[in-house]
Amino acid sequence: MKGDRVEIVVDAHDTTRTYEVTATRAGRRVEVTIGRGVVEVTEVTRSGTPVRTARFMSSRILALVEHPAPRPPADDEQESQAAA
Repeated sequence: MKGDRVEIVVDAHDTTRTYEVTATRAGRRVEVTIGRGVVEVTEVTRSGTPVRTARFMSSRILALVEHPAPRPPADDEQESQAAA
């Protein structure tokens, strides 16, 4: 969903670097895949076609933080909040 983003903090020997992958358009999402010593963060379309990909060595990653896009409350939640 537009607004989904993933922050990756990487050890760059003498300093740290922060990278961010964001779903830039409506209908796109950000997926994280971990395997064989590599972390891959990909922005994909609704059909699953990759738009951009970032790959990092897992041994260099200090932090990986997923930020979901703010979702509007469901109809049930709105009714219960109005009643309170």
